[in-house]
Parts: sequence; C-alpha cells; structure tokens
Amino acid sequence: MHTESATTPDPGPPPRAGVHADPSGDTTRLRARFIALRDTLQTEVIGQPALVDRLLIALLADGHLLVEGAPGLAKTTAIKALAARIEADFHRVQFTPDLLPADLTGTDVLRPQTGQFEFERGPLFHNLVLAGEVNRAPAKVQSALLEAMAERQVTIGRRSWPLPRLFLVMATQNPIEQEGTFPLPEAQLDRFLLHVPVHYPEAGSERAILQLAHRRAREELGPHAQPDRLLSQADIFDARAEVLDLHLADGLADYIVQLVLATRDPRPWDAKLAGRIAWGASPRATIALERCARAAAWLAGRDYVLPGDVQSLAPDVLRHRVLLGYEAEAEGMCVDDVVQRLLERVPLP
Repeated sequence: MHTESATTPDPGPPPRAGVHADPSGDTTRLRARFIALRDTLQTEVIGQPALVDRLLIALLADGHLLVEGAPGLAKTTAIKALAARIEADFHRVQFTPDLLPADLTGTDVLRPQTGQFEFERGPLFHNLVLAGEVNRAPAKVQSALLEAMAERQVTIGRRSWPLPRLFLVMATQNPIEQEGTFPLPEAQLDRFLLHVPVHYPEAGSERAILQLAHRRAREELGPHAQPDRLLSQADIFDARAEVLDLHLADGLADYIVQLVLATRDPRPWDAKLAGRIAWGASPRATIALERCARAAAWLAGRDYVLPGDVQSLAPDVLRHRVLLGYEAEAEGMCVDDVVQRLLERVPLP
C-alpha cells in the first residue's frame, strides 16, 4: 500500500493568513489543549487509542460516529469521559425494540395549571448523545434520529426545534447478537462521519484496565471530585475554523475524489473488483474524508494535509458507505478488503 513514508516529505506551504506559525500563537495553544484532552482520555480509555482519536476527529469535523464492538470495550466510557472534560452536557439512550420516537425527541405535555401544551425536550437536545445498540430500535425511531443527525432539528407535528450548535451522536452496535435487531438504512449509515470498529485490548492494556478499575472503586468510597474541563464550546468552534483553514493541495483533493470514485467504478484501477461492489460511496464520503484528513493533520501539529492523513482514515470513512455484491460475499471479501485494494492501486499525487 502507498504510505506517507513512500512519498517525498512535503514541507508544506508557507504560513498563510488565518494560520499561526508562531509557536506562541493562539493556534498552538488551542492545539495543545486538544492534545492534553487526548492524553487525558487515553488514561481513562485504556487500550483504545483509535477510538479516542476518532472521537476527537469527529468533534473537530462536526460529524457523528458509529462504533461497533463487543460489550465492555469502553465505548460508553469514552464519550462520557469526553463529555466530562468539555463544556457539554451528555445523555445516554439505550435503544430497544419498544422505544418510541418521542423517547428521543420529546413530546407536548399538558400543563393543568395553564391548560396549555408545553413541549418537553427529549435526550436529543443534549450536546453529546450516546445511542446504545442503535440497531435495536424500529424504523420510526431511526427516522427521528436521522432527522436530528441530518438536519440538526427535531419535528413534532407542524413545529420544528433546532438542536444545539454543538451536537454529536455516538451510536454503538454489538456485532455478536443479531436477533431482534433492525439493520440501519443506508441513508442513515451515510450520515455517520466515521464507522469505527473496536477490538479487545492486549494483555498489557487489560492489566492497566484492572488497575484503573481498582483505583476507581477505591475513589468512589471517598469524596467525589469533578474533573477539570479542558475545553469550552468556544474553543471547539475556534478549532473547527482552524481545521477548515488548513492547506489541502489540489493534487491531494483530486486523490480523495479518485479514491471515492473508485468505489463506484473500480475498473480503471482494478478490473477484478468490477461486479463485486454493488453500490459505491456517495459525495458525502468525499466531504467526510477531506474534513477528517484536515482534522487529523491539525491534531498532528501541521497546517497542511499529507496523503497519509487521507489513507489512515479512508477505511473508517468508507467502511459503512460501500455495499458489496454477491460475488464478493461468496468469495469471503469484506469492505475493508476492497478499500485496502483501492488504497494500493489508486495512485498517490
């Protein structure tokens, strides 16, 4: 596969207006706070550095996250730890087959004192929302969640209410149990910025998890201390503006486009994949890959994007947006195999 190390190092463009090159500038200080946040989260979410990294990228790129993994792999811990250290409120919703749309959006409640109906806001009006086992809810609930993710609003009857400006949904799926689940529609899957798989930690990490759990159990017996908030909402919006101001070379933008086009028609790059992809990624994938690559470059301390930023995030951006055909499934191929082959064959700029 083409990698960043295989290319000539790009020194990047000269500093531009809106991007501080001075180490003492506002950009450096803001980035340092994000790095401190990442380091803090990694001490609490042990053995899942990719999940922590993708959470911060989703926060910077203003997108939603679909996380798939077995129970007990710190998915809930990760977003709760993030919510505790930024200026944001958090709510968890456990999705079940009997969940109703109003359980997410809220509903009109009659106030006997006034005889008037008053809208009672639901969990979606929080800044960070954890949708646990999102594929266990029926279609009507998925529709309500889709509107919130896509339009940043909820609609009850003839009225619509805007959601907070800072709004991130992290949905989880359990790959083990499929009984009683409802497959997410492709339109909803496409609204997730990233699809991140999480796996069991290594032995050393699991030993550290054991020590952390023991320490937390002892701390619960004593006085509770609120963790320090490292970022305000203003910090997050400023960082998003800086991410958008990063330099992306025209050749690299073309590479992103060609990579997504290859999921729709791979014949120019790999004739063997023709017929094995039933449906390619939409233009939303192109936008997502560009935004995520910018966020990754910003977190890495650069004001320009490298091919490695794109390649490292391509599987998580494309994994849920590409549908395989019968031939691929019969051959035992998965979407990750297809993306890997395209990364190897689509030429770098």
